[in-house]
Amino acid sequence: ADYNQLGFNLRSNIFQGGPLESRSLMKDSYTPDIIQKAIRDPKNWHGRRTDELGKWHQKNILNLNLQKALGDKSG
Repeated sequence: ADYNQLGFNLRSNIFQGGPLESRSLMKDSYTPDIIQKAIRDPKNWHGRRTDELGKWHQKNILNLNLQKALGDKSG
């Protein structure tokens, strides 16, 4: 019964889907010049700073990629 009701609703186009135009609360709240003046600092991402452990992981990934590339190149 539930399956038939769901099929009827889908055929009747009751579920219209999402809006065709998306809206942003930030764009609605601020003027365009404020959005353009916003400076995005990669070291201070959403108020979170990259700590030493994060820097170590970045360097470790680069090192692993380098070791893999050298291993592939040498044989």
